[in-house]
Amino acid sequence: MTERNASKAQAITSEVRRRIVDREWRQGDRIPDEAELAVEFGVARATVNKALQMLAEEGLLDRKRRAGTHVTVNPARKATLTIPIVREQIEQAGMEYSHRVVAQRRSPLPADVAARMTLPEGRELIHLRTVHYGDDKPFQAEDRWINPAAAPGAEAVDFQRITANEWLVRNFPWLHADMAFSAENASARDARLLETRQGTALLILQRTTFNDLGAITSVRVAFHPGYAMIATH
Repeated sequence: MTERNASKAQAITSEVRRRIVDREWRQGDRIPDEAELAVEFGVARATVNKALQMLAEEGLLDRKRRAGTHVTVNPARKATLTIPIVREQIEQAGMEYSHRVVAQRRSPLPADVAARMTLPEGRELIHLRTVHYGDDKPFQAEDRWINPAAAPGAEAVDFQRITANEWLVRNFPWLHADMAFSAENASARDARLLETRQGTALLILQRTTFNDLGAITSVRVAFHPGYAMIATH
């Protein structure tokens, strides 16, 4: 899907979600088919299909071949993701917070990050590397790409003063996110930034967030050795 069509799909997703939330389309209602919605929104049917599929993945729509698409009845409660502000995490743990911007520049997107952000490979975005500290000890290291098209004003922000993590969380609510955890051995760069030995086992988080304008940011977070994640609901 092209960047333009992806943006249109996001716009359709937002409008359909609004109709459901405002009860214009009630639980159990069959919504107009893809062809009708394509005419209404002036887009290709494939774009409508993408938008409805995203809402089905959220649990708001029930899609069945030949039966059409219905608003879900009693949608199952899904886990919600809250992106933490790292400064607050560290301060709540009773430690003094600080951070260091290791590098900041406009750089062309590599293929793997471009795929995650659904943007063209080679497009220039803000590339930022930051280390967060608690009591002067490395807590986590971020390798982050920021898309100014979806986060207007990013190029004017002093990320030495406020971290990209905090600025983005406070200013750009996201509609959906892709997230993956993995275990990796520390690379030479990870080891240097986290002040540990190369090859040490680390928890790695890859997260990409999106709003109606497209991908906001994609970040790789390497946590310090021994980091423990606790989930509650």
